[in-house]
Amino acid sequence: MTETRPLALITGASSGIGRELARQFARNGYDLVVNAEDERLEPAARDLRETGAEVRVVRADLRTSEGRYRLLDALGELTVDVAVLNAGVGHGGAFVDTDLADDQAVIDLNVTATVRLAKTLLRAMVARGTGRLAFTSSVAATTPGSFQPVYNASKSFVQSFAQALAEEVKDTDVTVTSFMPGATETDFFRRAGMADDTRMGAMKKDDPAQVAGQAYEAIVKGEQKVVTGSLMTKAQELAGKVVPDGVKAAAHRRMAEPGTGPDDGHGPTK
Repeated sequence: MTETRPLALITGASSGIGRELARQFARNGYDLVVNAEDERLEPAARDLRETGAEVRVVRADLRTSEGRYRLLDALGELTVDVAVLNAGVGHGGAFVDTDLADDQAVIDLNVTATVRLAKTLLRAMVARGTGRLAFTSSVAATTPGSFQPVYNASKSFVQSFAQALAEEVKDTDVTVTSFMPGATETDFFRRAGMADDTRMGAMKKDDPAQVAGQAYEAIVKGEQKVVTGSLMTKAQELAGKVVPDGVKAAAHRRMAEPGTGPDDGHGPTK
């Protein structure tokens, strides 16, 4: 990496919000370390290098201890000026029907990897006296996630965790930012098994470039919390502050329960 440009780490950078975040940092003078577990990471890195950024690729599955250590080992003695812990996964369906392994994978990536990486990265930033740490939270953090219970709970953890860390370091030059997108046009719903037969999967979604642009601005300004995306998403988050949890859980069910997607001509939806 170059000595004249700051360095940003972006996890989950092969597509979606992560890829757009990496593009934001590259275009604004940062070199990059990018991470994901899938084969799209290399094409993403080639695209990012066209901005003039130096880009180091670390292909590793952060759901596993091996993958987390691989990323940390690759960082080595590098000075990470900004770290965005964006990698995350969801899984839809009734809790009694989903496989425990799928539920555990959500926890392993969204919670365990987040804590493990944040511990090392934030310690280094505090010791150095400067740095920016950011987390991709979600407006889902504010809602009991019927038919998506482990994912929403994991984002509630991330949101609480991020805001607690922000308070701990508020008297330093280190900042912690959590940004909260809503439903965004990424691979998330396909990977979660929710793309075809849920209202949430079929609904119009926010542009990941818009989400990433707003997140980038919040991170570099050191803001603690920002809702990113469309006005509809921001209104949803505001409403979530006053609507009772039971009402939110019922509304989430109507969006996330399998069989609630648009009627395809083969019968009514729920």
